[in-house]
Parts: sequence; structure tokens; C-alpha cells
Amino acid sequence: MTKQNLETLLTELGCRTPLREIPSDRHNIIAEFLGTEMEYRRQHKIKRLLRASGIKQVKTLSQFDWHFNPKISKEDVMSFVHSPWIDSAANLLLIGDTGLGKSHIGSALCYEAILQGHSTAFITAFDLTSKIQKALNPTAKIDYYSRIKVLCIDELGYTYHKKEDTDILFQVISKRSEILPTLVSTNLSPKDWGSIFTGAAASAILDRLSFNGRFLTFEGRSYRLSRKQKLK
Repeated sequence: MTKQNLETLLTELGCRTPLREIPSDRHNIIAEFLGTEMEYRRQHKIKRLLRASGIKQVKTLSQFDWHFNPKISKEDVMSFVHSPWIDSAANLLLIGDTGLGKSHIGSALCYEAILQGHSTAFITAFDLTSKIQKALNPTAKIDYYSRIKVLCIDELGYTYHKKEDTDILFQVISKRSEILPTLVSTNLSPKDWGSIFTGAAASAILDRLSFNGRFLTFEGRSYRLSRKQKLK
């Protein structure tokens, strides 16, 4: 263990003791302890962020069955994953029928962000609007989802959204636009969003998401439906 490594650990952990005050024959012992302490802090932070994220079951990209639906482009998904999508505030819209893995990908991306130490929220569009409407301070709740580092709005399009819902979704997405990444999974193609929003609202939300955003369409068989049929 070099002096530089020990000094780095002292700085990153916020220790007040200067390196010069530590006897050289104790450097290795102290550095080993501080390294262990840093890892425990990292794991504690991951657990805390995971609890707050709304992810009920951890799903990773390595667990995704790319062979089940060859029509789903692994290359396109991984191209986004390996891009600086968090730092560049890139949006991602995952489009396709139920059971194709959109939620899995969205949840896995949130988990990847958590491993990097970022706050995330994985929540359905219905739960998002309901939580904000029921909050004692809806404005503060909107601000919370507007400021969280990575937001994944799941299952957009599964229910019709009233004007109040639409206003909430627009405010959250608009406040995040160009600042923080927003992930959305939906069973509706953009041209059909007029069936759940008014035409003007649909265009406005899509405009915000399309700025620095990628739209990926999932096609093929439903994984859950196929698995259910096999169990019969």
C-alpha cells in the first residue's frame, strides 16, 4: 500500500488525521481497515438506494434472455447502456406489447445506476400520478421525482390518464428534460398516445422525451405468456 493510496482513502472517507501523523509502520494496517470501511459504506449505500428505488425484485441485464426474442436488438440496448446516458441526461423510450421485457430492461438500468451510487425511482405511471395526487404537498412530491437522478416510468399507456394525471406527468418529465435521464416503458407506439392523453399533451410529452432520447421497439412473443403455457 503506497502513501498515495492511504492518503486517498483518508480524503475520501473524510478523515481529519493528516498522513504525516500516522507512523509509517502502521500504514498498511490502517489502509486495509479504511479499504474495508469504504466497501461497507458502499454496500450500505447500495442497500439504502435500492430500498428507496421502488424496485421489488432486482433484475440485471445479464439475466435478460436475449435468445427468447431475437427481434429484440441486444446491440441497440447495450449501445445505450454503454453510453454516458446518466451524465448526458439521455432519455429512453421502450415500446412494445406486454411480456417482452421492457420492465426488466428499465429496472436493470435503474439497478446499474444504483451500483454507481445514484438515486433512482422505478414506478408505474399509475402509481406515480396517484402518489403525487394523494401527497400532503403535491408540489414537493413533483419536485422529488423531478430531481431524482434516474427515473423510470413503467407501464405508461395501460390506463387512461385524466387531465390531472397528464399535467403531473408533463410537469415531471418537463422539469427533468435536458437535466436528468428519464426512462419510459409503454405498450403504445407514440402515434397512439392520443388515446391516453389529449393530442396537445401527447405531443408535448413526446417532444421532451425525444430530446436527447432513443426510442426502442420490442417485438416478438410474450415471455410470461409462453412460460405460463409451458407450466400447464
